[in-house]
Amino acid sequence: MALAMEAKRQILNTNQRHKSDTGSPEVQIALLTQRITLLTEHFKTHRKDHGSRKGLLTLVAKRRRLLTYLRDTEPERYKGVLQRLGIRR
Repeated sequence: MALAMEAKRQILNTNQRHKSDTGSPEVQIALLTQRITLLTEHFKTHRKDHGSRKGLLTLVAKRRRLLTYLRDTEPERYKGVLQRLGIRR
């Protein structure tokens, strides 16, 4: 379940640190959060889709590692990402 190009571009624009930023932790966390949200909605109708559920758990683990990295290196950016994306941590 890939993100649509317009949705991805919008996420990039709102979370970039500079004009050509596509790989900062903030951008990666925002993209993962959007994919997690889409998959969560998918599971409301497809409860037995265990293959995708494994993918969801992989995405959640990757986002958790990125958040831990950001928390340890730059706590202010970490707090900003949590507020902006509405992630409970």
